[in-house]
Amino acid sequence: MVDRIVVGAHYGLRDWLAQRITAAVMVVYTLFMAGCLLKATAGYAAWKEVFAGQGVKTFTLLFLLCLFYHAWIGMRDIAMDYLKPTAVRLSFHVLVILALMVYTIWSVQILWGV
Repeated sequence: MVDRIVVGAHYGLRDWLAQRITAAVMVVYTLFMAGCLLKATAGYAAWKEVFAGQGVKTFTLLFLLCLFYHAWIGMRDIAMDYLKPTAVRLSFHVLVILALMVYTIWSVQILWGV
């Protein structure tokens, strides 16, 4: 019999579930935007009208936050699998976190900018 010593790790279930939930939100948003694309006429004015509503802005921000979290889980897992030196892996994690934070701030500025 193999005794598994629990050391506080979550063994991936939470991240697996987060990947599926964020992917589902992204699919719903993509279908919603495809519907908007089919409904709206071409041009800047039509897209400005679509994004004028608070609901679309909020849904877009939710999509982007799900995308960034989904990307974080994926990049973290890739780093844990393939980057063996601790310093390289830690540096990679820090760079990815900083980039995703900048993308989040930039997204908010774009969505609610003048």
